[in-house]
Amino acid sequence: MRAFHRISRHVLAAVAFCPLGAAPAYAQIAASVPADFTVAAVGDMIQTRPIVPIIEGQSPELLKILQDADVTFGNYETTALDFSAFDGHPEAPNGGSTIFSEKTVPADLKAMGFDIVSRANNHVTDWGVKGMQISNRLLDDAGVTHAGSGDSLMAARAGRFYDTAAGQRVGLVSMASTFVPSSRAEDPLGEVRGRPGLSALRLKRTLTVSPERLAELAQIRSGRPYDLMERQPTQTDVDFFGVQFRSVAGQQRTGISFKADPRDELQILSAIRQAKQTSDYVIATIHAHEPGNYAEIPDFLMDFARKSIDAGADQFIGHGPHQLRGIEIYKGRPIFYSLGNFSFMLNDMRPLTPDFYEMAAVPQQPGQTPAEYSESFRKTWFGEPYWWESVVAVTRNNPDGTFAEVRLYPIELNLAAADRNKGVPRLAPPAVGNKVLAHLRDLSAPLGTVITIENGVGVIRSGGARR
Repeated sequence: MRAFHRISRHVLAAVAFCPLGAAPAYAQIAASVPADFTVAAVGDMIQTRPIVPIIEGQSPELLKILQDADVTFGNYETTALDFSAFDGHPEAPNGGSTIFSEKTVPADLKAMGFDIVSRANNHVTDWGVKGMQISNRLLDDAGVTHAGSGDSLMAARAGRFYDTAAGQRVGLVSMASTFVPSSRAEDPLGEVRGRPGLSALRLKRTLTVSPERLAELAQIRSGRPYDLMERQPTQTDVDFFGVQFRSVAGQQRTGISFKADPRDELQILSAIRQAKQTSDYVIATIHAHEPGNYAEIPDFLMDFARKSIDAGADQFIGHGPHQLRGIEIYKGRPIFYSLGNFSFMLNDMRPLTPDFYEMAAVPQQPGQTPAEYSESFRKTWFGEPYWWESVVAVTRNNPDGTFAEVRLYPIELNLAAADRNKGVPRLAPPAVGNKVLAHLRDLSAPLGTVITIENGVGVIRSGGARR
C-alpha cells in the first residue's frame, strides 16, 4: 500500500508534457529515505580477477567505506566469463580492446560492497551478445543489481532495483552515449525479434568554425562529384564528407557540439520517471567519452544530466573518460560528470586479440608476452598519473533526496606496483590525495561547487554549493 500511495501521489506531480520527440517538463519527485542515507559511488571498474584479498591487505579502510554505505555503485566495464567453457568469440568491431575478467569477479564485487552496477558502456559486447548475457547472469547469481543492457531496448532502458537491508528501494537507470554501433539494443517489431544490447543515447555531432572557415569548406565541397552531393550548403552550415560544420560568428578555434537524439532522450527520461515512481531513491548514470578522454564536459552532458534530475534522479553519475571531471550541485542533488577509474587492471588484460595490437598502434616486439605488451600500451596511452588517481564519492542525503554532504575519499590505483597488482585501488597517501582533491576542486569551481579539504577528505556541504 505504501508504494501505491507514493505512485498515485507522484504521478500527479508531472506538470507538463511536450510533443513527441521533446523532453517533458516535470516537477521533481522527492525521495523517501531515512536521514543520513548514504550512497557510495565510483567510476569505471576494469577488473580482471578477484581483488578483495589485495585491498584487505593494503587498504582495509577503503573496503569499509564501500561496505558501510547503504548502497554502493560502480560501472562494471568488463565481460565475466569462464573462458575455458565459452563457445563465443570476440565482437567485431569492439570497444577498442577486448576486456575479459574471470567468472568469479561479480562475486568479488559483491564482497567488496558493490550493490548496483552500470552495464551500458562501450565494452559491454566485447565478447558479443553471448558474453554480455553470461556476464549479466553471473552478476545476478552474485546478487549485484545491474542496469543498462538487456535482450531488447526496453529491457536495457528499464530501471532496475536494489532493496537495502533497511528496506529502501533504490532504482538505477543506465545508458551510454559512447558505444559501438553493433551494441545498441532494439525492440521487436512484428515477427522481427528484438536485438540484445545496451541502452544508447545517440548523439549528433557538429563542428563549429568561423564564417570564413565555413566558406572555405563550402568551396572545397563544391568540387565534389555531383553524384556524391547529399545536400547543398547554406550560409550557416555545411555537410562536408559526412561531417557537419556550422558557423559561429567570432569563433577562432574549431569547436564541437553535440545534440542528443530526442527519441532516445524521451525514452530514457521516461524510464527515470518510472523508476522514481516505483522506488525511494534513483540514480541515473551514463558512460560518455565525448568529445574525447582529454576533453572537458561536453555541452549535451550538462543539459542531459540536469534533465535527468528534473525527471526524478536523486543523483547523476558519469564515467567513461577514465579521469575526473567536475562536480555540480543542481536543485540540491549532485552531478558527478566523471568519477574516473576505480580499478584499471590494463596490465592483466588476457587474452589479447590480434586486432587489439593493430588498434593500439604500439609496435609489438619479437617474443613479447601479452603482459609485456600491455605495459607498453599502458605507458603509451595511460602513462600520466591522473589516469590512476580518482575518488570514492559518498553522498549523505536528507530524507527528500537532497544532499546534506558529499565526502570525497581520494584513491590511487597502484601505478608504481608490480604488474600483477597495477590498477588495484587503495586510499591515496596524503601527498597524492591532497593533489587529487585540489585538482577536483579546481574542476568543480566553474560549476559553482565549493570543495573544502579536511584531514585528507574532500567535503561538499549543502550550504557550500552556489547553484
